[in-house]
Amino acid sequence: MEKKSTEQLQEVASQVRRDILRMVHQVQSGHPGASLGCTEFFTALYFDQMKHDNSFKMEGKNEDLFFLSNGHISPVWYSVLSRSGYFPVSELSTFRKLNSRLQGHPATEEHLPGVRIASGSLGQGLSVAIGAAQAKKIDGDDKLVYVLMGDGEQEEGQIWEAAMYAAHWKVDNMIATIDLNRQQIDGPTEKIMNLIDLRAKYESFGWTVIDTENGNDMKSVVEGLEKAKSLTGKGKPVLNLLHTEMGFGVDFMVGTHKWHGIAPNDEQLADALAQLPETLGDY
Repeated sequence: MEKKSTEQLQEVASQVRRDILRMVHQVQSGHPGASLGCTEFFTALYFDQMKHDNSFKMEGKNEDLFFLSNGHISPVWYSVLSRSGYFPVSELSTFRKLNSRLQGHPATEEHLPGVRIASGSLGQGLSVAIGAAQAKKIDGDDKLVYVLMGDGEQEEGQIWEAAMYAAHWKVDNMIATIDLNRQQIDGPTEKIMNLIDLRAKYESFGWTVIDTENGNDMKSVVEGLEKAKSLTGKGKPVLNLLHTEMGFGVDFMVGTHKWHGIAPNDEQLADALAQLPETLGDY
Protein backbone atom coordinates (compact mmCIF):
# COMPACT_ATOMS: atom_id res chain seq x y z
CA MET A 1 0.00 0.00 0.00
CA GLU A 2 1.21 3.49 -0.84
CA LYS A 3 1.60 5.59 2.30
CA LYS A 4 -0.70 8.56 2.77
CA SER A 5 -0.28 11.94 4.39
CA THR A 6 -1.96 12.72 7.70
CA GLU A 7 -4.63 14.69 5.84
CA GLN A 8 -5.28 11.78 3.47
CA LEU A 9 -5.49 9.37 6.40
CA GLN A 10 -8.02 11.65 8.06
CA GLU A 11 -10.10 11.64 4.87
CA VAL A 12 -10.06 7.84 4.86
CA ALA A 13 -11.09 7.80 8.53
CA SER A 14 -14.08 10.04 7.85
CA GLN A 15 -15.30 7.68 5.14
CA VAL A 16 -14.70 4.63 7.33
CA ARG A 17 -16.87 6.18 10.03
CA ARG A 18 -19.64 6.73 7.48
CA ASP A 19 -19.32 3.08 6.43
CA ILE A 20 -19.59 1.90 10.05
CA LEU A 21 -22.74 3.88 10.73
CA ARG A 22 -24.45 2.93 7.48
CA MET A 23 -23.61 -0.77 7.85
CA VAL A 24 -24.97 -1.00 11.38
CA HIS A 25 -28.01 1.13 10.59
CA GLN A 26 -29.11 -0.87 7.55
CA VAL A 27 -29.56 -4.07 9.57
CA GLN A 28 -30.25 -2.39 12.95
CA SER A 29 -27.57 -4.61 14.44
CA GLY A 30 -23.89 -4.34 15.27
CA HIS A 31 -21.40 -2.45 17.39
CA PRO A 32 -20.76 1.16 16.35
CA GLY A 33 -19.27 2.58 19.57
CA ALA A 34 -15.81 1.02 19.75
CA SER A 35 -15.65 0.75 15.94
CA LEU A 36 -15.85 4.55 15.74
CA GLY A 37 -13.34 4.89 18.57
CA CYS A 38 -10.77 2.69 16.81
CA THR A 39 -11.07 4.22 13.35
CA GLU A 40 -7.80 6.15 13.50
CA PHE A 41 -5.95 3.03 14.62
CA PHE A 42 -7.25 0.82 11.80
CA THR A 43 -6.72 3.53 9.20
CA ALA A 44 -3.15 4.22 10.30
CA LEU A 45 -2.37 0.50 10.51
CA TYR A 46 -3.63 -0.49 7.06
CA PHE A 47 -2.82 2.67 5.10
CA ASP A 48 0.46 3.69 6.72
CA GLN A 49 2.16 1.17 9.00
CA MET A 50 1.61 -2.44 7.95
CA LYS A 51 3.39 -4.12 5.07
CA HIS A 52 0.53 -6.21 3.74
CA ASP A 53 -0.74 -7.68 0.49
CA ASN A 54 -4.41 -7.30 -0.44
CA SER A 55 -4.19 -10.22 -2.87
CA PHE A 56 -4.35 -12.19 0.41
CA LYS A 57 -2.72 -15.50 1.13
CA MET A 58 -3.84 -17.20 4.33
CA GLU A 59 -0.31 -18.08 5.50
CA GLY A 60 0.79 -14.42 5.30
CA LYS A 61 4.46 -15.12 4.71
CA ASN A 62 6.76 -12.13 4.27
CA GLU A 63 4.07 -9.64 5.26
CA ASP A 64 2.82 -8.11 8.49
CA LEU A 65 -0.24 -9.79 9.98
CA PHE A 66 -3.14 -8.38 11.96
CA PHE A 67 -5.52 -10.23 14.28
CA LEU A 68 -8.67 -8.70 15.77
CA SER A 69 -9.37 -10.18 19.19
CA ASN A 70 -12.44 -8.10 20.12
CA GLY A 71 -14.29 -9.30 17.03
CA HIS A 72 -17.52 -7.44 17.70
CA ILE A 73 -15.95 -4.27 16.23
CA SER A 74 -16.01 -5.93 12.81
CA PRO A 75 -17.63 -2.90 11.06
CA VAL A 76 -14.45 -0.82 11.26
CA TRP A 77 -12.28 -3.74 10.11
CA TYR A 78 -14.54 -4.64 7.20
CA SER A 79 -14.59 -1.03 6.05
CA VAL A 80 -10.80 -0.70 6.16
CA LEU A 81 -10.25 -4.07 4.47
CA SER A 82 -12.57 -3.12 1.62
CA ARG A 83 -11.17 0.40 1.29
CA SER A 84 -7.64 -1.04 1.05
CA GLY A 85 -8.63 -3.44 -1.71
CA TYR A 86 -9.23 -6.82 -0.08
CA PHE A 87 -12.77 -7.11 -1.45
CA PRO A 88 -15.23 -4.80 -3.26
CA VAL A 89 -16.48 -1.83 -1.25
CA SER A 90 -19.98 -2.60 -2.51
CA GLU A 91 -19.95 -5.80 -0.43
CA LEU A 92 -20.25 -3.67 2.73
CA SER A 93 -23.97 -3.50 1.90
CA THR A 94 -24.28 -7.20 2.85
CA PHE A 95 -23.07 -6.71 6.44
CA ARG A 96 -24.78 -9.14 8.87
CA LYS A 97 -27.21 -10.38 6.22
CA LEU A 98 -27.94 -14.04 5.53
CA ASN A 99 -25.21 -15.77 3.51
CA SER A 100 -22.97 -12.69 3.67
CA ARG A 101 -19.21 -13.04 4.06
CA LEU A 102 -19.41 -10.06 6.43
CA GLN A 103 -20.83 -11.71 9.53
CA GLY A 104 -21.28 -9.89 12.84
CA HIS A 105 -18.09 -11.48 14.14
CA PRO A 106 -15.36 -12.22 11.59
CA ALA A 107 -15.02 -15.88 10.68
CA THR A 108 -13.01 -18.01 8.27
CA GLU A 109 -15.90 -20.17 7.02
CA GLU A 110 -16.93 -17.37 4.66
CA HIS A 111 -13.37 -17.08 3.23
CA LEU A 112 -13.36 -13.30 3.47
CA PRO A 113 -9.97 -11.94 2.35
CA GLY A 114 -8.06 -10.38 5.24
CA VAL A 115 -9.57 -12.61 7.95
CA ARG A 116 -7.34 -15.40 9.24
CA ILE A 117 -9.17 -16.48 12.40
CA ALA A 118 -12.70 -16.44 13.77
CA SER A 119 -12.97 -13.92 16.58
CA GLY A 120 -15.64 -12.81 18.97
CA SER A 121 -15.05 -15.16 21.90
CA LEU A 122 -13.05 -12.63 23.87
CA GLY A 123 -9.59 -13.37 25.20
CA GLN A 124 -8.24 -15.52 22.37
CA GLY A 125 -6.63 -13.09 19.94
CA LEU A 126 -3.43 -12.51 21.89
CA SER A 127 -2.72 -16.24 22.02
CA VAL A 128 -3.23 -16.54 18.26
CA ALA A 129 -0.96 -13.56 17.57
CA ILE A 130 1.77 -15.04 19.74
CA GLY A 131 1.59 -18.31 17.82
CA ALA A 132 1.79 -16.48 14.49
CA ALA A 133 4.75 -14.43 15.71
CA GLN A 134 6.60 -17.54 16.83
CA ALA A 135 5.88 -19.18 13.47
CA LYS A 136 7.42 -16.19 11.71
CA LYS A 137 10.58 -16.60 13.78
CA ILE A 138 10.78 -20.30 12.90
CA ASP A 139 10.32 -19.44 9.20
CA GLY A 140 12.97 -16.72 9.29
CA ASP A 141 10.28 -14.16 8.41
CA ASP A 142 11.22 -10.72 9.75
CA LYS A 143 7.76 -9.14 9.43
CA LEU A 144 5.61 -8.20 12.43
CA VAL A 145 2.36 -9.44 13.95
CA TYR A 146 -0.23 -6.97 15.28
CA VAL A 147 -3.20 -7.72 17.52
CA LEU A 148 -5.95 -5.48 18.92
CA MET A 149 -7.77 -6.21 22.17
CA GLY A 150 -10.48 -4.38 24.10
CA ASP A 151 -9.93 -3.11 27.62
CA GLY A 152 -12.99 -4.94 28.96
CA GLU A 153 -11.46 -8.02 27.37
CA GLN A 154 -8.61 -7.83 29.89
CA GLU A 155 -11.01 -9.52 32.34
CA GLU A 156 -10.39 -12.80 30.49
CA GLY A 157 -7.92 -15.15 32.17
CA GLN A 158 -6.51 -16.39 28.88
CA ILE A 159 -5.12 -12.90 28.25
CA TRP A 160 -2.86 -13.17 31.28
CA GLU A 161 -1.70 -16.70 30.50
CA ALA A 162 -0.73 -15.43 27.05
CA ALA A 163 0.94 -12.32 28.48
CA MET A 164 3.10 -14.48 30.73
CA TYR A 165 3.94 -16.86 27.88
CA ALA A 166 4.92 -14.06 25.48
CA ALA A 167 7.42 -12.57 27.89
CA HIS A 168 8.89 -15.95 28.86
CA TRP A 169 9.50 -16.89 25.19
CA LYS A 170 10.68 -13.38 24.25
CA VAL A 171 8.05 -12.87 21.55
CA ASP A 172 9.49 -9.54 20.44
CA ASN A 173 8.17 -9.48 16.86
CA MET A 174 4.60 -8.73 17.97
CA ILE A 175 2.83 -5.47 18.85
CA ALA A 176 -0.31 -5.82 20.95
CA THR A 177 -2.66 -2.86 21.30
CA ILE A 178 -5.41 -2.36 23.87
CA ASP A 179 -8.26 -0.03 22.99
CA LEU A 180 -8.38 1.81 26.29
CA ASN A 181 -11.76 3.55 26.03
CA ARG A 182 -12.75 2.68 29.62
CA GLN A 183 -16.14 1.37 28.49
CA GLN A 184 -17.64 -2.08 28.06
CA ILE A 185 -21.08 -3.45 27.29
CA ASP A 186 -22.60 -2.89 30.75
CA GLY A 187 -20.90 0.37 31.71
CA PRO A 188 -17.54 1.96 32.57
CA THR A 189 -14.77 -0.59 33.22
CA GLU A 190 -13.96 1.02 36.56
CA LYS A 191 -17.44 0.02 37.76
CA ILE A 192 -17.75 -3.39 36.06
CA MET A 193 -14.21 -4.64 36.79
CA ASN A 194 -11.62 -2.00 37.55
CA LEU A 195 -8.51 -2.43 35.39
CA ILE A 196 -6.54 -0.19 37.78
CA ASP A 197 -3.06 0.12 36.18
CA LEU A 198 -2.64 -1.91 32.99
CA ARG A 199 0.82 -0.49 32.35
CA ALA A 200 2.09 -1.73 35.71
CA LYS A 201 0.44 -5.12 35.23
CA TYR A 202 1.95 -5.77 31.81
CA GLU A 203 5.34 -4.42 32.84
CA SER A 204 5.31 -6.77 35.84
CA PHE A 205 4.71 -9.60 33.36
CA GLY A 206 7.85 -8.57 31.45
CA TRP A 207 6.45 -6.46 28.63
CA THR A 208 7.58 -3.14 27.18
CA VAL A 209 4.63 -0.74 27.38
CA ILE A 210 3.95 2.59 25.67
CA ASP A 211 0.98 4.95 25.86
CA THR A 212 -0.67 6.61 22.87
CA GLU A 213 -2.41 9.31 24.85
CA ASN A 214 -4.68 10.57 22.07
CA GLY A 215 -5.86 7.54 20.15
CA ASN A 216 -8.28 9.66 18.12
CA ASP A 217 -5.62 11.98 16.72
CA MET A 218 -4.20 10.54 13.52
CA LYS A 219 -0.71 11.99 13.91
CA SER A 220 -0.45 10.68 17.47
CA VAL A 221 -1.67 7.22 16.43
CA VAL A 222 0.90 6.98 13.63
CA GLU A 223 3.66 8.15 15.94
CA GLY A 224 2.59 5.64 18.58
CA LEU A 225 2.70 2.76 16.11
CA GLU A 226 6.11 3.87 14.86
CA LYS A 227 7.41 4.04 18.42
CA ALA A 228 6.04 0.57 19.16
CA LYS A 229 7.72 -0.76 16.01
CA SER A 230 11.06 0.74 17.10
CA LEU A 231 10.86 -1.28 20.34
CA THR A 232 10.45 -4.66 18.66
CA GLY A 233 13.37 -7.06 18.37
CA LYS A 234 14.68 -6.26 21.85
CA GLY A 235 13.68 -9.44 23.68
CA LYS A 236 10.32 -8.29 25.04
CA PRO A 237 6.75 -8.25 23.71
CA VAL A 238 5.45 -4.72 23.10
CA LEU A 239 2.11 -3.29 24.27
CA ASN A 240 0.54 -0.08 22.97
CA LEU A 241 -2.05 1.40 25.34
CA LEU A 242 -4.29 3.31 22.95
CA HIS A 243 -6.41 5.88 24.78
CA THR A 244 -9.60 6.42 22.75
CA GLU A 245 -13.16 7.66 23.15
CA MET A 246 -15.96 5.24 22.34
CA GLY A 247 -18.18 6.71 19.63
CA PHE A 248 -15.61 9.32 18.59
CA GLY A 249 -16.62 11.43 15.60
CA VAL A 250 -20.33 11.57 16.42
CA ASP A 251 -21.21 14.05 19.16
CA PHE A 252 -24.16 12.14 20.65
CA MET A 253 -22.29 8.82 20.70
CA VAL A 254 -18.95 9.87 22.13
CA GLY A 255 -17.77 8.72 25.55
CA THR A 256 -20.63 6.42 26.53
CA HIS A 257 -21.14 2.65 26.64
CA LYS A 258 -24.75 3.11 25.47
CA TRP A 259 -23.68 2.80 21.83
CA HIS A 260 -21.62 -0.33 22.41
CA GLY A 261 -24.11 -2.51 20.56
CA ILE A 262 -26.99 -0.23 19.55
CA ALA A 263 -27.74 0.90 15.98
CA PRO A 264 -28.85 4.46 15.15
CA ASN A 265 -32.35 5.05 13.83
CA ASP A 266 -33.00 7.00 10.62
CA GLU A 267 -32.93 10.42 12.27
CA GLN A 268 -29.82 9.61 14.30
CA LEU A 269 -28.05 8.28 11.22
CA ALA A 270 -28.76 11.48 9.30
CA ASP A 271 -27.45 13.55 12.22
CA ALA A 272 -24.29 11.43 12.49
CA LEU A 273 -23.53 11.45 8.75
CA ALA A 274 -23.92 15.24 8.67
CA GLN A 275 -20.90 15.38 11.01
CA LEU A 276 -18.71 13.21 8.76
CA PRO A 277 -17.70 14.35 5.27
CA GLU A 278 -18.09 11.83 2.44
CA THR A 279 -14.55 11.66 1.11
CA LEU A 280 -14.13 8.41 -0.87
CA GLY A 281 -17.73 7.86 -1.93
CA ASP A 282 -20.38 5.90 -0.06
CA TYR A 283 -20.93 2.31 -1.11
